[in-house]
Amino acid sequence: MFKLEISYQGIILIIALLVGLWLLTKLWPVVIMVVTATIFMTALLPYVEWLVKRGLPRTASVLLLLVGIVLFLAGLFALIVPAMIDEFQNLKDNLPANARDAEDFLDNFGIHVELQQKARDIDWNELLTGEAAFNFGQQVVFTILTIVTIAVLTAYLLIDIPRLSRFVYQFVPPGREPEFNSVLESLSRVVGGYIRGQVVTSAAITVFTMVLLFSAQVPNAIAFAVLAGFLDIIPLVGAILAVFLPSVAAFQESPEQALIVFIGLVAYQQFEDRFLVPRVYGQTLNLPPLVVFVAVLVGGQLFGIPGVLLALPAAAAARVGLDYFIERRGGLVAGPVAPKDEPLAPDYIKEDEVKEEEKVGR
Repeated sequence: MFKLEISYQGIILIIALLVGLWLLTKLWPVVIMVVTATIFMTALLPYVEWLVKRGLPRTASVLLLLVGIVLFLAGLFALIVPAMIDEFQNLKDNLPANARDAEDFLDNFGIHVELQQKARDIDWNELLTGEAAFNFGQQVVFTILTIVTIAVLTAYLLIDIPRLSRFVYQFVPPGREPEFNSVLESLSRVVGGYIRGQVVTSAAITVFTMVLLFSAQVPNAIAFAVLAGFLDIIPLVGAILAVFLPSVAAFQESPEQALIVFIGLVAYQQFEDRFLVPRVYGQTLNLPPLVVFVAVLVGGQLFGIPGVLLALPAAAAARVGLDYFIERRGGLVAGPVAPKDEPLAPDYIKEDEVKEEEKVGR
């Protein structure tokens, strides 16, 4: 017979865990926003500290940095939105003619599809009004409010990080502060490295798309390239849109140009997925390419788009904890387990690392 005995403390602990899981499911959107703000905070913190070291007050440093980012993003959106409206209007007006060109192009390959009549049958008023437009407007408003909330949380964390640090250190056992500080620094570096790695991949696809579209003489090449950089942040769907939208714009010029753009962007997506992303994130997050690939798959399967966005920093944080645990079990003094090379990080970090290495050498 199997006899299981649970103490009152064990029962209370199990109940507390179940209540905690229930609250997590109910508050999951809030948790996502807080975690996202924390990720942005860790990515921007080195730049805030760099400004503070130059004599600028912390609050002014945070506001200056965030205002600069907002103005930069606003400029990019001002470049993208008018171009996309213009492209949509051209697509709407020329869709039957483009459909006829597509039929002629496919006929060359022995594929017979009736597209022109289907293009004429589209009721644009029904597509752009009514419940669909209302739902889209709601989604836009919700997205804007979410972005504003994350920005406010990020600003609060950046401004109040010294006070938060003092609060957290109250719970660290005496004598363990150096180890805790080392692990916390490693976590900050790998999580911040996720954002910096995303900047690298977004910049790469922006440059490639711009060169390709200029070479193919596609209108609004810069706007489509910048849009591809933003879409690169979105997993799976972003890659499809980054290929589809420029290809449609190129098709309005000629089917041959569309084919060139389509093949070029698909080839780049393969290059990014199989070569660039594993190596960029593998370097910045200190993770092997296979772990990066599996983490993205697992995160997407469990939590969708938020899971994919948070999978890499979560895996990197787990790697930091595992390395710390292995060092502790081996009787070693736990040291920094994050990579020293931080892409796009301020120079003062590298200067501090050189000074630390000199101390160790002595």
